[in-house]
Amino acid sequence: MVVRAVGKALPHDSAHLHVAGTAAYTDDLPEPRDLLHLAVGMSSVAHGRVRRVDLAGVRESDGVVDVMAASDIPGENNYGSIVKDDPVFAEELVQYVGQPLFAVAATTVDAARRAARRARIEVDELEAILDPLTAVERQSFVLPSETIVRGDPDAALENAARRVQRRVFVGGQDQFYLEGQIAMALPQEDGGMLVYSSTQHPDEVQRIVAHATNRDAKDIVVICRRMGGAFGGKESQAALIGVVAALAADKTGRPCKLRLDRDDDMIMTGKRHDFVIDYDVGFDETGLIRGIAFEFASRCGMSADLSGPVNDRAMFHCDNAYFLENVRIVSHRCKTHTVSNTAFRGFGGPQGMFAIEHVIDDIARTLGKDACEIRRRNFYGKDDRNVTHYHQVVEDNILDELFDRLQASSDYEGRRAAIREFNASSRVLKKGIAISPVKFGISFTSTLLNQAGALVHVYRDGTVQLNHGGTEMGQGLYIKVAQVVADEFGIGVDRVRTTAADTSKVPNASATAASSGSDMNGRAAQKAAARIRKRLTAYAARQYGVSEAEINFRDGKVYIADRIIEFADLAQAAWAERISLSATGYYRTPRIHYDRETFSGRPFFYFAYGAAVTEVVVDLLTGEHRVLRVDILHDCGDSLNPAVDLGQVEGGYVQGVGWLTSEELWWNDKGELGTHAPSTYKIPTCSDLAPDFRAELVRDMANREKTIYRSKAVGEPPLMLALSAFHAIRDALASDRNPLPDLRAPATPENILRALAGANHE
Repeated sequence: MVVRAVGKALPHDSAHLHVAGTAAYTDDLPEPRDLLHLAVGMSSVAHGRVRRVDLAGVRESDGVVDVMAASDIPGENNYGSIVKDDPVFAEELVQYVGQPLFAVAATTVDAARRAARRARIEVDELEAILDPLTAVERQSFVLPSETIVRGDPDAALENAARRVQRRVFVGGQDQFYLEGQIAMALPQEDGGMLVYSSTQHPDEVQRIVAHATNRDAKDIVVICRRMGGAFGGKESQAALIGVVAALAADKTGRPCKLRLDRDDDMIMTGKRHDFVIDYDVGFDETGLIRGIAFEFASRCGMSADLSGPVNDRAMFHCDNAYFLENVRIVSHRCKTHTVSNTAFRGFGGPQGMFAIEHVIDDIARTLGKDACEIRRRNFYGKDDRNVTHYHQVVEDNILDELFDRLQASSDYEGRRAAIREFNASSRVLKKGIAISPVKFGISFTSTLLNQAGALVHVYRDGTVQLNHGGTEMGQGLYIKVAQVVADEFGIGVDRVRTTAADTSKVPNASATAASSGSDMNGRAAQKAAARIRKRLTAYAARQYGVSEAEINFRDGKVYIADRIIEFADLAQAAWAERISLSATGYYRTPRIHYDRETFSGRPFFYFAYGAAVTEVVVDLLTGEHRVLRVDILHDCGDSLNPAVDLGQVEGGYVQGVGWLTSEELWWNDKGELGTHAPSTYKIPTCSDLAPDFRAELVRDMANREKTIYRSKAVGEPPLMLALSAFHAIRDALASDRNPLPDLRAPATPENILRALAGANHE
């Protein structure tokens, strides 16, 4: 019997370390001698011109060794990943509360933080733009607005039998990774710099540090063994933390560590973009959408960061699972004097899907029909009605099959009837239920980023060391890629060791983002392992006088015609014959292309699908709600590791519920973030989970595309399954008096009560 690693429900490779508390994160690394600790001095003004910065009190504080400001940067004062509009330290102009002005290096963490508070900074305050609607009114944008048009939406709207116009709000979300932003930089004897960084993108940290310290990339090594969560928040913004640590190490000649505490982290770093969405939809009496116009205004903050591609993806995903024949989408990338927003799981896709799911729900309520019926009425077709508004053909559509299965397994119709009966006899508690689909495009929309590399070594004892450009943030990437390599050699996964992401081992790696980690790094590692296996096969064929077709690697052994030898013995023999047991692998995603000038092409290699049914109960007196039951069916293709994938599905859903129900970001009229700690910013806890939670992977629908073992990405798509929870709450509220409740996301108790009161809370 052949025992394969791929497809097995193996535990996360660090699970035992996580549980025991022995997993080493950046802050757990042994501290080198003479280590200095850093703290950042931040702006307390949202927008203003800096008149005077007096750091004398900072320098005189106990334990302080040095202070760094913009004038101390030998290279570029910028960490912007796409547009160079993100200064490491502000100079003449501050543009958000929390913007770094200087950093202080001291002998202890407390000394550094106390000293940072002693700065005397004088700023002439300027008018601050604090929300997207004001930004649109003032034409304040970080990037030009973009428009996609297909068909004739104006004519379709004018001629539609029914029409609904609406403005809806969906909030942002803090990544709230358990390990905060951190980096430690160590000067090297040859003038180089070693940086340990909690980052999804070591290559970018390397590049930004090189530019800021006036070095070449070859002189900077960035290493990341693991992160304690990231969710997009450590894709571009980790570069700021890494570069501040490196600048301090460069100036002082001593190792330096910067670790943000939770409050500073939430104040200083970017989040999911909140959106204001205006839509105008025309439809017929069956609920079929005839024409639609969207206008998005997103809070980008004070700089571009990743707002361009985030908003592009929101435009791509405002169809979700539905064919839009006549559509116009206008996207405003608003400059506000708040922290620059950045990547977050879904990368704009959730906001786009929120828009169209709200439309579908409103159509259903206007017509007095079940929203499930309207969703199915507008699904993409298989042979026609199957081209997106950016001209990609939907070739792998399984939407109807998913809904058929989930409606049956969840008893959707039966529960819908039971809920109507419950609500008719309950005045205070109202139940709601909703079903929603997900169709999420997999690939970076920037084609050039869809590439990956790997390095594989086979040792003489038959064990394997693996390194690739992907980073591990708890999502199980390392175990999945190790399973792929183990299968390539026919050995157990316990014989494969994955080492830390390291820019000196695999260069020029893309960020571990866009749900592409397993697809790209798995393929690259497979190719590297296959090159070594090919050499071993050729050697064995020569040595034993058989054809290569008669050689098979499995179960830790090598089957050579009628002989069986240990894999380790073959590795030893090949080494003795001076055959290389090391190889690199490289992969570039095929079949993708995209013209950003025309917003057309095939930006996604494939789509991942899912569907969820959520049932809730809402207290109309307090605005509180409970999720009672969740049913999920999610498409992972042929899963590399069902245990890891199921965990991602469950966790993604819960994180999405947090975004849409409890996690509220609130700024006051001075631009200060009021919700910058767990005391005021509420992520879901174990007690918020549905007591009846049923999640299942689709087992019999392999990926049409030639991905690694025909699997599908699972990182981002499940988050959007939580849209069913938001619409279940709306369903409960609609059962009271108002068929079209004006509910803002997140659906906090306050927002639920406002919706019940019909209050205008713009």
